[in-house]
Amino acid sequence: MNRTARRLFELTEPIGAIPYSAEEPNEAMFALGFRDFWDTYFAGRAAALGTVSAQVVDALFYNFAPGEVARHIPSVWDTTTPEAATTARRAGCARALRRILGDQVDTPEFARATDLLLTAAISAPIEGRPMYAALLTLDIPDDVVERLFHAASLVREHRGDGHISALMVHGIGRLEAHVLLALGMDLPAGKFGRIHHLPAAQIDAVVDGMRERGLIGDDGWLSEDGRAVKRQVEDLTDDLAWAPYTALSPAELDELVATLTTYEPALLAAQDW
Repeated sequence: MNRTARRLFELTEPIGAIPYSAEEPNEAMFALGFRDFWDTYFAGRAAALGTVSAQVVDALFYNFAPGEVARHIPSVWDTTTPEAATTARRAGCARALRRILGDQVDTPEFARATDLLLTAAISAPIEGRPMYAALLTLDIPDDVVERLFHAASLVREHRGDGHISALMVHGIGRLEAHVLLALGMDLPAGKFGRIHHLPAAQIDAVVDGMRERGLIGDDGWLSEDGRAVKRQVEDLTDDLAWAPYTALSPAELDELVATLTTYEPALLAAQDW
């Protein structure tokens, strides 16, 4: 495992995931006319792609059940534009971060950490990274808090692109990824938030297929092979996520980790999952 890459994921994920863990981004998106959380999710995350088809978004997001993306894309663009969605999402996330971190966002240390993370975030190769490449086309915000969110979003989508590659290398399909994650957390697959709404027969079919491949044991939990594959996927994801941070010196990496670590307790405590 690339432990530094894993640690940076732990530190940046609560920032990049602010659209899904705080109310302010939802409120900003609802002000555009949305009434459904999943509309705000698809509009906010897919905005950098422009008005592409559901098939494109489905391919790039990877882990939604067939047909789910098409319920939101491209209809979300009847409500607003990709540009307006990006602006609202950034503003909402900045308000959330200011609430959570308070006066810390006005310090030189915060500005320095933002600059370091942004330097890393815009430095990775784009080959095989479609979501990351799309985010790179957006303007870098002037506001320092929006800029931190943008940087965290870049490394999040860069990592996400790599994670999809890792899943595909190991033959883990879109719904199997959720089952693997759920069982790895000792949570029954049918109770996992991202797939619990699917028909039980559909979830059972996914579990049965993984059982036939030896990933799930007769007891319904991950087998030894299943746990090994999960570790391999995570390790490869960490390795593939390392590229942005090679733009920083060892001292700069240490400084970035140290500063972000001071924000970690407040960010984790504020998560509304």
